[in-house]
Amino acid sequence: MLKKQISVMGVLNVTPDSFFDGGKYQLAQQAVDQALAMQSAGADIIDIGGESTRPGAAEVSIEDELQRVIPVINAIREQSDILISIDTSKPEVMSEAINAGANIINDVRALSAEGALNVACELDVPVCLMHMQGQPRSMQIAPSYDNVVQDVLNYLLQKIEACLQVGIKKENIWIDPGFGFGKTVQHNLTLLKHLSVFVETGYPVLAGLSRKSLLATLLNAEVQDRLAGSLALASIAAMNGANIIRAHDVSETVHVAKVCHAVKSAE
Repeated sequence: MLKKQISVMGVLNVTPDSFFDGGKYQLAQQAVDQALAMQSAGADIIDIGGESTRPGAAEVSIEDELQRVIPVINAIREQSDILISIDTSKPEVMSEAINAGANIINDVRALSAEGALNVACELDVPVCLMHMQGQPRSMQIAPSYDNVVQDVLNYLLQKIEACLQVGIKKENIWIDPGFGFGKTVQHNLTLLKHLSVFVETGYPVLAGLSRKSLLATLLNAEVQDRLAGSLALASIAAMNGANIIRAHDVSETVHVAKVCHAVKSAE
């Protein structure tokens, strides 16, 4: 499903409260227009989320999440065959989204919800397992690790094993170290520096660093002023082996991916 070069996953949050684009794409037509614009800009995947996972975010009911994402998936499918990932932790939303035409499950809780493993196995689609310490409401309250790289790697390896045990195919498993999800700035920088450790597992690695709060600390920049920092982080992730870059700014990130791929392919 993935190309050999670096893929770009465009972020489409159909939520009122996501940290960067919350409220922009709540209407189905607005969301479809944005999805098609990202496809035109070179996105390989559109990642649709109906529940914000920013620090402090409130939980969303199954019904509300379905009402947000399913009409958007249906509407995109009427106009495009681009790959769609559903950003959810709820098995019910996974099933409905895949049945509506989504292709990939992107789960920040790594299929930890009751029934999620079995549903993902039955759906037989790629699933991205992300590491998160704690829950969105509290994950940024004093996160700590003995060794952040090894601890995150061990968690993901355990989740991979759980997937394999229920019958999820190895080729359907992607991993994501979860930048910004229960990590300090230093944790994030260390994970990025050592991203090759995750690449060496042989599973596709997704990196989501776009406009995240570590840039507020590093650059003293508000969210709207973090494009250059986001592209720098995307470049480092790509050069360190990330297969998929998740981004709000698709056109610019596609350029980053192409340049990094060219450099990595050079003799």
